[in-house]
Amino acid sequence: MNRPAHGIARALISVSDKTGIENLARRLSLLGIEILSTGGTAKTLRAAGIPVKDVSAETGFPEILGGRVKTLHPKIHGGILGKRDDAGHRKEMEEHGIAPIDLVCINLYPFVQTVSKPGTTLSEACEQIDIGGPAMVRASAKNFRDVVILTDPSDYDRVLALLESGFPVGLEVRQELSAKAYRMTSAYDAAIASYLGQTGEGDLFPGTLSLSYTLAQTLRYGENPHQKGAFYRSSDPADVGVGSA
Repeated sequence: MNRPAHGIARALISVSDKTGIENLARRLSLLGIEILSTGGTAKTLRAAGIPVKDVSAETGFPEILGGRVKTLHPKIHGGILGKRDDAGHRKEMEEHGIAPIDLVCINLYPFVQTVSKPGTTLSEACEQIDIGGPAMVRASAKNFRDVVILTDPSDYDRVLALLESGFPVGLEVRQELSAKAYRMTSAYDAAIASYLGQTGEGDLFPGTLSLSYTLAQTLRYGENPHQKGAFYRSSDPADVGVGSA
């Protein structure tokens, strides 16, 4: 496959929060980038007139178990995890018909929003535990030298600006996006663990305690005037305090 100057030939997009996704996909498509997608995201993009290839067409395997298994396939994870500068990886990918995936745009099932609603059952909550999404996010973030991972709509425009200028996304930006992706999956898992711990009969004091906080606002200064400061609130909807006031 001939690779463009900006280094992105194929992108995979699968999102629950579709903020800005049509603009992102349309501009990627105009750059000649092939777009793979799943389920509702693919439907949204097609309705907007954007060319899309279904992941099931890429893998040769249908979505099964009510959509629980869509992207958990070697042709997807191999395309993400394969190291482009490793001759052995390239050879194996070619032997197995695995094409590289250079950009992955993912956000996850809205677990926190679901469990925040009064009356949500345990079964309903568990259906909003994303499996394939975090797996792709973590795979992309691990291989950030070769894959651009987008998990936040606020990052779409700056990555597009680089690509539309003909420049590759630099290593520093890729690593920054990787760190953001891992923070996102960490917070997601912390929310799930917190919810399941509260609804079950788990230990009062578990062996590990994972806490997640979201930036609420930056402050004029920190504890002292020469220091920088910021205010974070708990991401756990069950927590009550100043941050949730």
